[in-house]
Amino acid sequence: MTAPHRRISRRGFLILGAGVTTAAGLAACTSRNASPPAPTRIGPKAPSIAAAERNRRATSRRSTSVSLEAGVTDIDLGGIQVKTWTYGGELPGKEIRVRRGDVLNAQLSNKLPQPTTIHWHGLALRNDMDGVPVLTQSEIKPGTSFTYDFAVPDAGTYWFHPHVGTQLDRGLYAPLIVEDPADGADYDTELVIVLDDWLDGIDGRDPDTVLAELKKNGMVMGEPGDSSMPGMDHGDMPGMGGMPQSKLLGGDAGDVTYQYVLANGRISTAPRVFRARPGQRIRLRLINAAADTAFRVGVPGVPMTVTHTDGFPVVSQQADVALLGMGERLDAIITVPNSTVPVLALAEGRDLYAQVLIQSGRPGDPAAGDAAASQLSTLPVLTVNDLKATDQVTLRDNAPDVTHTLVLEGPGAKYDWTINGNAYDPADGLPIQSGQRVRLRFENKSEMFHPMHLHGHTFQVLGKDGRGARKDTAIVMPGTALDVDFNADNPGQWLTHCHNIYHGEAGMMTVVSYVE
Repeated sequence: MTAPHRRISRRGFLILGAGVTTAAGLAACTSRNASPPAPTRIGPKAPSIAAAERNRRATSRRSTSVSLEAGVTDIDLGGIQVKTWTYGGELPGKEIRVRRGDVLNAQLSNKLPQPTTIHWHGLALRNDMDGVPVLTQSEIKPGTSFTYDFAVPDAGTYWFHPHVGTQLDRGLYAPLIVEDPADGADYDTELVIVLDDWLDGIDGRDPDTVLAELKKNGMVMGEPGDSSMPGMDHGDMPGMGGMPQSKLLGGDAGDVTYQYVLANGRISTAPRVFRARPGQRIRLRLINAAADTAFRVGVPGVPMTVTHTDGFPVVSQQADVALLGMGERLDAIITVPNSTVPVLALAEGRDLYAQVLIQSGRPGDPAAGDAAASQLSTLPVLTVNDLKATDQVTLRDNAPDVTHTLVLEGPGAKYDWTINGNAYDPADGLPIQSGQRVRLRFENKSEMFHPMHLHGHTFQVLGKDGRGARKDTAIVMPGTALDVDFNADNPGQWLTHCHNIYHGEAGMMTVVSYVE
């Protein structure tokens, strides 16, 4: 194994560059004592990125075009009216469904009062379509539009959302399902469920003010019941300031107070209903779009056969309950019983749950209620450590060419969350080169879990039992380390960050930076 590469200073990079720059002057080139030239950052408009996209497009001539409008909307959460931001006035936004290898052409019109972008979560797409402001594109200003156009290389369950500020903690998200022509032999129909935690428009709160309060006051908690910090949980847990706690997550389970959690845009007392027949096999596609909440998901009394995580197949595992961190996805097949059953999502560390009813019994059967949620909470939980990728998507067991350690720390005095002691700077990064096997070692020195997400790639989780699942988002528990490997086969500038939106916006992001 080679020694870890050092971080490249900001002067070694050119933001939104064409990938052909030099950091040293010509005079330095002629000096005997000159330092070697700084590596050149491969910017989102580099020829190698266009070449990679041409290769992806060579596999298919199909294309799908969609129009999206991000705007301010009045939404009914199930008897609770809120004003929020959505795609097309729907919560979640309308699902986009394409086939593997298709080209997706998506025009976004921004009718919001703020700039925005779209990040296509989990896709190994071209770098200039990844939706990260400054790093890969300019923000889309209010009243303007931008067209995303890219080949979709891998089948699976994905989703899309903004990458500007705390916009994800509003209603700006929707599923993106990439079909494999070979799918369908082991199930009859599909049910896509998007989970969320909700605060926007409740009691005058919105995500921007919550983050501002966190940064202003830090994590210094008041007395129980103190309302001076509207962003924070104030409960009845002695010595913990009321923050949600979870043994499963190894400590703190969240930083922000939520009165509601949602499944497909609805609270638990007014759930969506999916009609099915007894004996029918349903492929559940579960997406956690929450900002600050992990979920336990399951169907009481009905075992799930887990088949995919983050879009990639795993060796099938039967489970009653599975853990789903923010940004993660899980596919599972269930067989419908001769009665109405809920797909339940228990908000970990919070006394909240969401549900979608699968109705195969009498119409009008009641919602599941607290008893079913309580039953689910006692069952063993499947986690990423229990999953193993199928042979066809398992990376060869090669030694890494480069290893980068990412130390996760926080919160600081003003709610600072850092990687390697630094807050996010798009002009700084961790250098890699095309063709390398790269290892990222996430070391969590904080007291809270972090679902770490890598843009533009899928990594292989490395565990005590060898090579685990292929994923793009994985939970790093407090006080532990997680190693993941990926092949550097998609040039560009790629964000890696905590998918707790408040941690990311408070600094816990960095750049995996292709250089030459």
